[in-house]
Amino acid sequence: MTKGRHLDVLNRRQCLDRLQQVRVGRLVFTEDALPAVQPVNFRLWRDDVAIRVAGGPKLAAAAHNQVVAFEADELDPDLRSGWSVTVVGHAEPVTDIDELVELSGTFIEPWVEGQRDHFIRIRAEKITGREFRDSGAPHYEA
Repeated sequence: MTKGRHLDVLNRRQCLDRLQQVRVGRLVFTEDALPAVQPVNFRLWRDDVAIRVAGGPKLAAAAHNQVVAFEADELDPDLRSGWSVTVVGHAEPVTDIDELVELSGTFIEPWVEGQRDHFIRIRAEKITGREFRDSGAPHYEA
């Protein structure tokens, strides 16, 4: 049994703040009627999750307005501390020209070769988060 640890439930603002701290998460979507999970680099954009894709099943999920999940975390297994945030919402392709210009001007570079000409927004309809911390560590409310 681990002693001296707390599990805090994060509010929406705290979850969004945590998502600003990392650049990689996992997208959970449906591919060929089965669950699929893929790592993606992302940005928080207008309090929604935005990812850049080449096409394929992730773009197809967005084109069909599927409900998807997105999870990002920062965990330290040695200290047994960290946080995890999950966003659930409808995925949609970003097609508005002004929004595409805004996203492409500030968006991160893909990690792999090849063109990534499409942007997907995951509407943050439900956000949940947890933080594991030492009971002696200060706790900050947002």
